[in-house]
Amino acid sequence: MSDPKIAFMASDTSIAETARRHLSEEYGDVSPEDADVIVALGGDGFMLQTLHGTQHLDTPVYGMNCGTVGFLMNEYHEPALMARLMAAEEEVIHPLRMRAIAPDGTVHEGLAINEVSLLRAGPQAAKLRISVDGRMRLDELVCDGALVSTPAGSTAYNYSAHGPILPIGSDVLALTAMSAFRPRRWRGALLPSGAKVRFDVLQPSKRPVMADADSRTAGVVVSVEIETAKDVKHRILFDPGHGLEERLIREQFA
Repeated sequence: MSDPKIAFMASDTSIAETARRHLSEEYGDVSPEDADVIVALGGDGFMLQTLHGTQHLDTPVYGMNCGTVGFLMNEYHEPALMARLMAAEEEVIHPLRMRAIAPDGTVHEGLAINEVSLLRAGPQAAKLRISVDGRMRLDELVCDGALVSTPAGSTAYNYSAHGPILPIGSDVLALTAMSAFRPRRWRGALLPSGAKVRFDVLQPSKRPVMADADSRTAGVVVSVEIETAKDVKHRILFDPGHGLEERLIREQFA
């Protein structure tokens, strides 16, 4: 079997750019459209950027960590890259689809591999109404914000907000509150991955709220609907024994 054609993509740090230059000289470099595999050089943020930017290609992405945490990345080693790519194991994940409505009626849509989050945009706590599959579940959540996370993103913002770590094959979503004031200490809920979650912002003029999909902002909103985008998939490659399932389990014992 011939060696795969590789497209190297790097974040704008000097470490990542240097790595791209070295690897391109050693293994060649093609455009993402012509590649059999895309190698992303950077941290988790750049990995998310790469996955979003290449999702139309259906090409697997193999990350090499040139950042800090690197939860979605493999260790950076220049030697034997071809052998690592041939032996890599694939994880397929589906992002969340966000549909947010601005106060003027403008619709903002976006995809989130990790999470869709709502955050207060003023000095006062947000007031949110939460519905699931068209049924109102919480008439008023007073909080700094709330988010819906995928299993792949459950160790990111969700975990920092004291949400649960979700096994990659759990087929559920985490709905997590941030600094909930009422109901007291309400931490959130686990929902089926097929659930459709809606947040309505109460008192939006007095208590403005902004929405983000993987840190890409939709600005101030009055409502947000979130559901799994089953029609979109991301193919991520990991070294054997270091896939998402193992990382999610390991993180719980760190």
